[in-house]
Amino acid sequence: MRTLIPGPALLLPAACSAPPPDPTPAPRRLPRPGTAWQWQLDGPIDDRVDVPVHDIDGFENDASTVRRLHRAGRKVICYLNAGAWESFRPDHKNFSSAVLGSQNGWEGERRPDIRRLDTLRPLMAERMDICRSPGFDAVGPDLLDACLNDTGFPLTAAHQVAYNRMIARLAHDRGLSVGLKNDLPQVPQLVDDFDFAVNEECAQYDDCAELTPFVKAGKAVFHVEYALPVDKFCERARRPGLGSMRKRLDLGVWRQPC
Repeated sequence: MRTLIPGPALLLPAACSAPPPDPTPAPRRLPRPGTAWQWQLDGPIDDRVDVPVHDIDGFENDASTVRRLHRAGRKVICYLNAGAWESFRPDHKNFSSAVLGSQNGWEGERRPDIRRLDTLRPLMAERMDICRSPGFDAVGPDLLDACLNDTGFPLTAAHQVAYNRMIARLAHDRGLSVGLKNDLPQVPQLVDDFDFAVNEECAQYDDCAELTPFVKAGKAVFHVEYALPVDKFCERARRPGLGSMRKRLDLGVWRQPC
């Protein structure tokens, strides 16, 4: 073994110096599994709904709404659509027709070609900035399961994983927690990339168990059912630790918690 002989300190060139600390802020954490929540995308936000987490539309709500919820002790998720072009959003002209595919079942929405990461990254980054500026705690990107749907493009599971990880990085780069919406087949691959999950109707389709990796990792799963009455799903949802409620499809104020 060589012996190191102390000597004068050396001044290293800048190129050899240790890199500066990563400027990326740590994402803000959301509550643990089983936390109650509200999901309201329609109408003025009702902050009288006394739950720890509110999921609200990022385009429709400004910083004053976020501050009001924060003053009430709530964490606030910024809903945005990461898997569809929307004709009614202010950024709709920024999407080239070359990257737009099939309609996704909702009027004024079309699925983008998620293989085009270089094209979609700056567009999604701008949407993430809409969530960062007003002070949201997290982002809830919708439609992260394009490969399970008819989009007009030959998508694979690998394309979806790459796209979803890009979305997660864009959120984390802005200090935002980020949720995986649906996309249950890829939960094992993506649970480490996302900070929580949002799920629609896993009890209806008997696949809530696929969200277990999030719960085991201490990450919240925010779950909603539309058709099932609460006595048909709440007990099943509590066992794996989901934060569950029933909502109407319009996602207004009304909610029926477990």
